[in-house]
Amino acid sequence: MKTLVVGGGPAGLTAAYELLKHDPDAAPLVLEATDQVGGIARTEVYKGYRFDIGGHRFFTKVKEVEEMWHEVMGDDFIDVPRQSRIYYQGKYYDYPLSIGNTLSNLGVYESARILLSYLKWKVKPSEQEENFEQWVSNRFGGRLFWHFFRTYTEKVWGIPCTEIRADWAAQRIKDLSLKKAVLDALTGKSDTTSLIKTFKYPPLGPGQMWERFAEIIEAKGGEVRMQTRVHRFHREGKRIVSAEVRSHTDHADHPGDHDAEADAIEGKTYPIEADQVISTMPLTTLVRAMDPPAPDDVLAAADGLNYRDFLIVTLILDRKDPFPDNWIYIHSPEVKVGRIQNFRSWSEAMVPDPNHASIGMEYFCHRGDGLWTSTDEELIALATEELGKLGLSKAEAVIDGTVIRQPKAYPVYDADYKRHVETIEQWVKTLENLHTVGRNGMHRYNNQDHSMLSAMHAARNVLGGAYDPWNINVERSYHEEFVVKPKDGKAANKDATSGLEEAAVAVERMQPQPVGSDKAAS
Repeated sequence: MKTLVVGGGPAGLTAAYELLKHDPDAAPLVLEATDQVGGIARTEVYKGYRFDIGGHRFFTKVKEVEEMWHEVMGDDFIDVPRQSRIYYQGKYYDYPLSIGNTLSNLGVYESARILLSYLKWKVKPSEQEENFEQWVSNRFGGRLFWHFFRTYTEKVWGIPCTEIRADWAAQRIKDLSLKKAVLDALTGKSDTTSLIKTFKYPPLGPGQMWERFAEIIEAKGGEVRMQTRVHRFHREGKRIVSAEVRSHTDHADHPGDHDAEADAIEGKTYPIEADQVISTMPLTTLVRAMDPPAPDDVLAAADGLNYRDFLIVTLILDRKDPFPDNWIYIHSPEVKVGRIQNFRSWSEAMVPDPNHASIGMEYFCHRGDGLWTSTDEELIALATEELGKLGLSKAEAVIDGTVIRQPKAYPVYDADYKRHVETIEQWVKTLENLHTVGRNGMHRYNNQDHSMLSAMHAARNVLGGAYDPWNINVERSYHEEFVVKPKDGKAANKDATSGLEEAAVAVERMQPQPVGSDKAAS
């Protein structure tokens, strides 16, 4: 049986690894459109400096995911202390909340207004919770929403909070409250559900993990083919029978593949037959790649899905680190940067010169807007200027820089996304040998561990299992228990899922969070 895995990011590589783990003869073929594995979790390198795109911490409550991480990395992980702050209205706030620091920055008067606002919303909450603003205000009060949610959230997503669906908030920050935050601050505890004090990290960045995955897959008889993009899927009835791919570099003969591949040259399209397909490509691209075409309502749904793009400007400074944090969230609207990373605070090995600093300035944008279309020189100049505005470094300290653009980084949870995704999901499920997994493959703002879990289930389905990757409950808070159900709706046997029951999806990711809670990086 020939399994085609589309995409060499965390989900695609996990699927191939899981196939080989349970069937040594599986020989999956992973097709990656770029020259690097890892997707948005890859590690970029510039003149010896290593960059994590978005920041990816390795922390999970999903036992099987954690076990797989350690199978692949062994003892090569390092333990990294978590340290971050918020910059807002010209001041830096401890993150999580420190009562002294917060009262000092906000002042007693504004702190009292936040508390009164919280009580007001508790007494008279919004009757409807259709959007992000309503959901947050009902739990934290309108004043705290205005201070610590609105500006950063709209900077990240590029749309008003009233246009972001409440179910995104429920998924991301469900089990947090102002009461918990204040109690933690007063007692010095940090036990809200998403707080962690340290996390695991590959010393050479998250890409080290996915490069190791690729090496193991190939050593066990699979193949990871780089710079090979899928352009079209050919269907016969309810099955995909082949994919048309285009290679961007010369390929040698690949034993066992379709005969036409031996003649593949740069830029030439050739077919690959497939018995099973596991896809991590964006749903919009997947639907449009079908031949014969998907139904009109499915095509319309695909066209209705939106994404937020992302770029990071990495600046190299001729002096030591300007701040000790892993990252700082920039809530102030007077600058465009959304978050700033200090790469040495993730791992000393990320920065080759002990006398230099490597700082990542992260910008959220839409492909085609002013930020995205700016030249690298313009973006480096902007990032240098804003680093100075924030009081972190003078412009003359910047001696070099580079820009990395990441399209379709974040699926947007706008007013219509859920309806569109459900339409596509129902149609995809009619195709007997197609399995969609991962962040873009399911149009869900997944963390690495949830993407990996969906890929594990898809791989098991290829081998005869009966799981529904779409049924993994992403709306549970990180430490709640949940049961993963197979396609028949019955609770899975504990031995069959090897402890997946009662596990929680617990990798924290970049998201707007209230003071006193943790905001994650992946």
